[in-house]
Amino acid sequence: MTNETFTANILVVDDQEMNVRLLEKILQHAGYKNITCISDSREVANLYQENDYDLVLLDIRMPHLDGFDVMEQLNEIEKESYVPVLVLTAQNDQETRLHALELGAKDFLTKPFDQTEVLLRINNLLEVRLLHQQQRNLNKVLDERVNERTRELNETRLEVIRRLGRAAEFRDNETGYHIIRMSKYSQIIAYNHGLSEQEAELILNASPMHDIGKIGIPDSILLKPGKLDKEEWAIMQTHSAIGADILSGHDSELMNMAREIAMNHHEKFDGSGYPQGLKGEEIPITARIVAISDVFDALTSVRPYKKAWPVEEALAEIRNCAGNHFDPELVSTFERSLPEILDVRSQYQEEAQDYDKNTFKRFLQN
Repeated sequence: MTNETFTANILVVDDQEMNVRLLEKILQHAGYKNITCISDSREVANLYQENDYDLVLLDIRMPHLDGFDVMEQLNEIEKESYVPVLVLTAQNDQETRLHALELGAKDFLTKPFDQTEVLLRINNLLEVRLLHQQQRNLNKVLDERVNERTRELNETRLEVIRRLGRAAEFRDNETGYHIIRMSKYSQIIAYNHGLSEQEAELILNASPMHDIGKIGIPDSILLKPGKLDKEEWAIMQTHSAIGADILSGHDSELMNMAREIAMNHHEKFDGSGYPQGLKGEEIPITARIVAISDVFDALTSVRPYKKAWPVEEALAEIRNCAGNHFDPELVSTFERSLPEILDVRSQYQEEAQDYDKNTFKRFLQN
């Protein structure tokens, strides 16, 4: 027997004081150090939860709660673990024995018992219990490692998504701050509109990829300083489908939502958008949310080709487009969310160097 066995927590439960003292004496003489003795079975559940006993020596016939009642309580406490019970009782009928074993008793001895035999059985049960605890602790450590690795992989995946989103924005004279702001705006609107916290977080992580399809648009069109002609505009509009194609082929919630947003964020509530001319609630709510966030941030941001609109003018434009470009109900949610949105906007403001022509090169080098 190991030191760990002798320091195990043992609970003795018997309504007869003489039996309790006898067991306590036997255990102490054998070298066991952590022994709790009680004669009121109603105390077992609370004591067990507080001390997580390694073994319970349990009588069957007791007032208030008999041994069977106690074992049922312990089964509720240890739903997914090992209930360490050794039944010691004067009842030696087969029905009592079978019922005790059915309720989870790991061993059964009838009184009067042989001291050597009871100590051997106690030692055997403690060895099994301690091995079980060691295995459970090992599994817990392994689970924690797996969870940590999973978190690392998720963070890596999200970082790749963010960086690809930034790459697309840099091709279009945008900045990394744009995708940060608009994705956070989208999360705020989604949550305030009644979507779950998990759905709102998915939108936060999926929306940075909304314009990834611009990677497939020729520079002569994407970076043209003047107005696009009809053919060029038709090519520009294909970036939605290109983005959806880039993001297809992986069956995860995040990638499916990213694909949905990329495909549909240029659809308009009145059906005049592209690429499919969807109308109203035919447009996924994720894309309807991102459309508002994207336009608001574009209006209120400085670009090499325009000045930033004041917030009041941008808000008026969003209101004016409710019902044709934007979902009116989402516009209302956007207005309610404006204090939070402006707080995000103030946290993620560009600096002059963000427009440096070398910014994208530095991004790729990092």
